[in-house]
Amino acid sequence: MVEAVYILCALTSLTCAVLLLRSYGRSRMRLLLWSGLCFAALTLNNVVLFLDMVVFPQLDLSLWRGGLALVGVATLLYGLIWDSQ
Repeated sequence: MVEAVYILCALTSLTCAVLLLRSYGRSRMRLLLWSGLCFAALTLNNVVLFLDMVVFPQLDLSLWRGGLALVGVATLLYGLIWDSQ
C-alpha cells in the first residue's frame, strides 16, 4: 500500500509539472516556468523516495532526496523573489 502512495505522489507532481510547463509555453509567464521546474524537481524527489524506501531499502538516499527538494524550492523561491513583476 505504501508503494502506491509513493507512485501516486510522483504522478501527481509530474502532472502538475507538465500542466504548468504547458501553460508557460502558451502564455510565456515566467512564474509558470519557475513553478513547473519546481514541480519537476519534486517529481524527481518522489522518484528517489520510491527508490530509497522500496527498491533499495539498504541504501540511504536521503541526501539526494533533500538535495532535490532544495533545488525545487530554491527554484520557486528565485522565481517568486527576483523574477516576478
